[in-house]
Amino acid sequence: MSAQRESIEIFRTVPLCFQGDMITAKEGEPVAAAILATHPDFTGKSPVSGRRRSPYCMMGLCFECLMEIDGIPNQRACVASVRMNMTVRKQIGTRSFSAGSK
Repeated sequence: MSAQRESIEIFRTVPLCFQGDMITAKEGEPVAAAILATHPDFTGKSPVSGRRRSPYCMMGLCFECLMEIDGIPNQRACVASVRMNMTVRKQIGTRSFSAGSK
């Protein structure tokens, strides 16, 4: 078996909840890649203009892929790795702060 084939087989398929729907993704792959593979739509909206956003650079520089991951907003989905039973939501606009937040 080739080294390339062996490296592909180390990823296992895990469940991921996106917008309330269960999808399957490869553990360790970028969240943005998993979402784009199953839902090739927008992943959020700009807080300034309201325009649709989607992953662009896929290396954490452009911030177009900001999503809410496991309840934490403003996460770069292109550098976050898929884990078992993650919950991912589109980020629409800016996050809200509670009175006790720093």
